[in-house]
Amino acid sequence: MQKNTLTHFYNIGVNYKKADVKTRGKYSLSKENQSALLELAKEKKFDGVFVLSTCNRTEISGFAEHPYQLIQLLCHFSEGSVEEFASISNVYKNQEAVHHLFRIGTGLESQILGDYEIVGQLKQSFKMAKLHKMTNAHIERLLNSVLQASKRVKNETKLSSGTTSVSYAAVQYIIKNLPDYNSKNMLVFGLGKMGKHTCKNLAEYTKNNTVCLINRTEEKAVQFVKGNNSIRKSVIKNLSEEIENADVLIVSTGSDKPTITKEHIRNNKKLMILDLSMPENVAKNVTDFEGVSLVNVDELSKITDETLAARQKEIPLAEAIIEKHKTEFNDWLNHRRFTPAIAALKQSLENIKNDEINFQKKKITDFDENQAEILTSRFIQKITTQFVKHLKDEDTSVSQSLQVINKVFQS
Repeated sequence: MQKNTLTHFYNIGVNYKKADVKTRGKYSLSKENQSALLELAKEKKFDGVFVLSTCNRTEISGFAEHPYQLIQLLCHFSEGSVEEFASISNVYKNQEAVHHLFRIGTGLESQILGDYEIVGQLKQSFKMAKLHKMTNAHIERLLNSVLQASKRVKNETKLSSGTTSVSYAAVQYIIKNLPDYNSKNMLVFGLGKMGKHTCKNLAEYTKNNTVCLINRTEEKAVQFVKGNNSIRKSVIKNLSEEIENADVLIVSTGSDKPTITKEHIRNNKKLMILDLSMPENVAKNVTDFEGVSLVNVDELSKITDETLAARQKEIPLAEAIIEKHKTEFNDWLNHRRFTPAIAALKQSLENIKNDEINFQKKKITDFDENQAEILTSRFIQKITTQFVKHLKDEDTSVSQSLQVINKVFQS
């Protein structure tokens, strides 16, 4: 794809609003596949692409001639099909795509309103895209604007007041559904962000001193339990044994395939399993065992409390902050897009004006050069103003407009 071709800024993807956890899992992208996708985009000469893949959404933002080019990238590196994508997806173009990213970054599009874990994920997405040389000035400025708006929303509104997140909801689910939860044996498997937050929330809200942690990379677990006296570390080879001793199993591993299967669980075992992973990392058939219950991300996200009602009232304030930062971004974008075109047009008109004034000076006696200069300069200003209006139309291609100027006004 040549950079000079007619491209637009698109955002394509699936999220929790139209796709359940199983369907979202088909389109989720591992870190390795995100890297591979960015490399292929670079090879195909896309002019700026970044990928966001979380438990609630998988989205690609970038420049393309048609959104289908980005959809193909997503489906190539995931298990989802183009056909199914069409029925469950969102496709945003130009200003709609910009607005969508502002809403994501400020927590307005989070499955639990005001959940700001997405901010760190956005930063990681940009970092990865930059590592693969798939960012540009437009994307860098946009994400900086989104993060500035996010910081203001967090500091100046109560959109994130109270403690509400999927990891928090998991702990609340345990408290509401498990008698004597303070004394039950709890096992956390996986130490990604969700696992860390869950461990901290278990310690804070349950006061439970029988929490065990297992992580596939043992060194990370060793570091995490330092200073956490209420959490005991175990090792991956003891997973089945620890599950045997557990009343609650919380899974937050980052695998493409189930990390917990029926083979890990004894038939007559009574066990509550909470799967915080995306795609789901607990095999569905574990519920064939009568004593096993299984709850996934979507079910946990339905758990709300009074803090969400308070957050709803903060939405207008957050939207006002978004509009301010979006306007500043668009002002920068317009200046960047229009300056070369306006400068080229002005130069062409100035050349015509100077040639004509020089011609009339030789031809007309007592020619008023100053008056002619004032008059023609006003004409040039009016023409360029009209041209700016033309360029502000979203369907206008600045590069094509420049080509027209060069063709019409070439000497």
